[in-house]
Amino acid sequence: METLWVIINIVVFLIFIGVLAYLSKKHVKFSKRVLIGLGIGILLGLVLHLIYGVDSKVTENTASWLDVIGTGYIKLLQMIVMPLIFISIVSAFTKIAIGQNFAKVGAWIFTFLIGTVAVAALVGVIYAMIFNLDASQIDMGDVENSRGQEIQQTSDDMEANNLPSQIIELLPANPFLDFTGARGTSTIAVVIFAGFVGFSFLRVMRKEPEKGNLLKRGVDAIYALVMGIVTFVLRLTPYGILAIMTKTVMTSNFEAVWTLGKFVLASYAALITMFIIHLILVTVVGLNPSTYVKKTGETLLFAFTSRSSAGTLPLNVQTQTQRLGVPEGVANFAGSFGLSIGQNGCAGIYPAMLAIMIAPSAGVDIDLPFILSVIGVVVISSFGVAGVGGGATFAAILVLSTLNLPIALAGVLISVEPLIDMGRTALNVNDSMLAGTATAKLTGQLDEDKYNDQDFDELGESY
Repeated sequence: METLWVIINIVVFLIFIGVLAYLSKKHVKFSKRVLIGLGIGILLGLVLHLIYGVDSKVTENTASWLDVIGTGYIKLLQMIVMPLIFISIVSAFTKIAIGQNFAKVGAWIFTFLIGTVAVAALVGVIYAMIFNLDASQIDMGDVENSRGQEIQQTSDDMEANNLPSQIIELLPANPFLDFTGARGTSTIAVVIFAGFVGFSFLRVMRKEPEKGNLLKRGVDAIYALVMGIVTFVLRLTPYGILAIMTKTVMTSNFEAVWTLGKFVLASYAALITMFIIHLILVTVVGLNPSTYVKKTGETLLFAFTSRSSAGTLPLNVQTQTQRLGVPEGVANFAGSFGLSIGQNGCAGIYPAMLAIMIAPSAGVDIDLPFILSVIGVVVISSFGVAGVGGGATFAAILVLSTLNLPIALAGVLISVEPLIDMGRTALNVNDSMLAGTATAKLTGQLDEDKYNDQDFDELGESY
């Protein structure tokens, strides 16, 4: 009988898949299809949750079949991360002006990415203290303990335990190994390797223009090929979101979510505060923040629902170039580096809040020196956070291990992790768009007529 109910559940799910496919054929906007997939997933997951409960075999087996689409979609996103990061950064070097302007662009992008992650860490600390978050007050069940052991094992498997060694681990001794994502620091290693390739291209372009132009055509061709793969994967987003949200709601322990509700509220209070700070920075550089929100809304919605900064990169760059008036080179640079450096949500707010939350259980006083240590460690550890799920865990491991805090206690949040990760990802993506837009404005390269134009096209039409 259980098998029959599982079959019925899957048939109902496939009917909704068919609905999304029908909407695609009717050319319903991509962003609307993503939102519809999200809504249907939440409602379907809630119905299945109420009918079968969390611990039933029907729920377990149904979730396994949903993983074929949901986890399969995540794996495809992971598949494109390394090639997308590499070719996007190299392509940015081929599109940006050589000389002083290049140095100025790079300096401003890094200033925004790293500067905002420091502010994000401070915001995380403040809200953790306002809400009086304390991990020792939360009972860890089997799921939380299992997750804690998993995180501890990941930490033990990392070769480096002190901060200097961790910095050394960022370097790509074997870039081809890092392209496989074999190490926790593989993402930043690929970024560094791409930087070397990009600077080498500039040198060739300056000394041997003919070869440089040949290389540029080759890079452009590979970039188009990779973006073709990305486009194919992104077309699956509404279906992936439907499966992920159905499983997430269906298998969620609502009692645990209620228990951890204070952390969820604190997290979103910090995320919203940081987003407001982003808008203040937009205003400070002389741009209209309401126009910025209006033009970036669809991309932020996609980031929120997909929970993938890397998967959002094509829309990120498209938003900057087609709506905000950012030159293609600057947009590629900001978007690509924003995948692994200075992520405000995953690498800033989250590990900082965890550190404050876990400190009391380790007998550590939360005083000014400790707070400054948290912010400093968060900034350094923000290099190399991957743009697909798991990056926040890696950042937390680096921060907690450096501060000598019990890493396993990070597992206490596993029940609400997907819910928080949505907001974190949207903030990460917004930070990279902010970096590109503000940099273009400050270096005099922003097309302000395009930025202020209220008549703009739908994003993701090719999806």
